[in-house]
Amino acid sequence: MTHTFSSDEKAVLQAVKYLPAVSLIMPFEPKLTPKAELEYRLKMALNKTEKELMANYPAEKALPVLDKLRDLVAGVSFTTLKKSLAFFVSPVVEKLFYLDIPVNEKLVIDESFEIRDLVYQKKHEIQYLVLMLSAKKSLMFLADATGMKLVKSNLAEHMQLAEKDTAERVANFSDPDARTEVLLEKFLHQMDEDLSLMLKAYPLPVFVMGAERVLGHFKKLTRHQHDITWYVAGNYEELPVPHIFEVLQPHVANWRHVKQRDLLNQAEKAMNAHKLVYGMEQVWEAATHRNSRLLLVEKGFTYAARQGAEPDVIYKEELPSDYPFYIKDAVDDVIQKVLDNGGDVEFTDDGSLEAYGHIALVQYY
Repeated sequence: MTHTFSSDEKAVLQAVKYLPAVSLIMPFEPKLTPKAELEYRLKMALNKTEKELMANYPAEKALPVLDKLRDLVAGVSFTTLKKSLAFFVSPVVEKLFYLDIPVNEKLVIDESFEIRDLVYQKKHEIQYLVLMLSAKKSLMFLADATGMKLVKSNLAEHMQLAEKDTAERVANFSDPDARTEVLLEKFLHQMDEDLSLMLKAYPLPVFVMGAERVLGHFKKLTRHQHDITWYVAGNYEELPVPHIFEVLQPHVANWRHVKQRDLLNQAEKAMNAHKLVYGMEQVWEAATHRNSRLLLVEKGFTYAARQGAEPDVIYKEELPSDYPFYIKDAVDDVIQKVLDNGGDVEFTDDGSLEAYGHIALVQYY
């Protein structure tokens, strides 16, 4: 059962603070986990919730919440392709999100719902692509926190010709150095095309490694400036894979910084494609119309507002909490809209999105 908060329910949640509210966030991947194991985890989570509720609230307040949570759990779909579940229950509201984001399990019994909890509990798994370039060959690796594996390798055309012991030359080039430069750029163009295909399969931060000369050529011609997180200069092509992995560790040690840099690159890329909406009122409008792939918002950013005459219009305004069209924090509402429609949400450091009014929305393209 999925449910969208009505304006009446939002008013109740904001006004009635003493009621027990349960926020239960759980990993849930039926395609990878046996049903019996998932059922057991849900049962254990219910038992834990019951124990905590009964310890902190009288039965007449705890039991209605437990009944609603049991109903939601009983209706969970085991055919979903999503990665996690988020239950929000109080005596007056029941809601279940199916989320496409990995999370850590967390139970919060509190006086109010915090939609931001969904984002805070995301698992930030370390995964990235490594493109190793040289004048002779290229290697593409998929890496994570434990190691890296080769997924594609290419031999440069002039190396293939050399291996066949042919004396052919490129037309109109008698200078071997000039011929080498042309062949290198041709090869790097091909590798840039390969990177396009890899990014479609693995939309991850990219690290490019190679000698200064090769990287200099690649930087000039690549179409992926906004996909590449870092260039690592050096002659590493003959190193064993474990040693290459070690070379990269100082660059990925602060993964939060790597991830944020990648997110800001995505925002700039979307801006260039005219698919970035920014500023609270503009983001609200776009999210209301469901064109929401990725929401970026500074961790400390909040926005009190008043609902306009149309659902996609809000105005910044501080109002009494009992005002009928008052929105305590429009950011939380936008997060909910994006998640409801299958989008993703990421928090960034305060100040990192100042140029975008502290909040930005990447649309589908």
